[in-house]
Amino acid sequence: MNIPQMCPRFEKAMELLSKRWTVLIVFQLTNGPQRFVAIENSIPNLSGKVLSDRLKELEEEGIIQRTVYPEKPVRIEYSLTDKGRDLAPLFDHIGTWATRWIEVLPALEKQ
Repeated sequence: MNIPQMCPRFEKAMELLSKRWTVLIVFQLTNGPQRFVAIENSIPNLSGKVLSDRLKELEEEGIIQRTVYPEKPVRIEYSLTDKGRDLAPLFDHIGTWATRWIEVLPALEKQ
């Protein structure tokens, strides 16, 4: 029996996106550029340390861009690159799938 091998690119993509909080951070940035605190406040239970780590990883992968504005005080914003924006259709598909197949407790729907 010939078992097909996993595509290394697909495997790397899944490894990157399956890290806890990563997809939620990228999804949050589909709304446009945001500062660190805005991202942190939009995702419950996400610590600043983990957010900082994930943002660095996503920047290294070319998914997000960190822009420093030389103002006083310095302003830093995070935004999606073209590579990051290309993930948006996946979120649309996951949203459609979740609406169809995922049940949420009534108390959670109100949040």
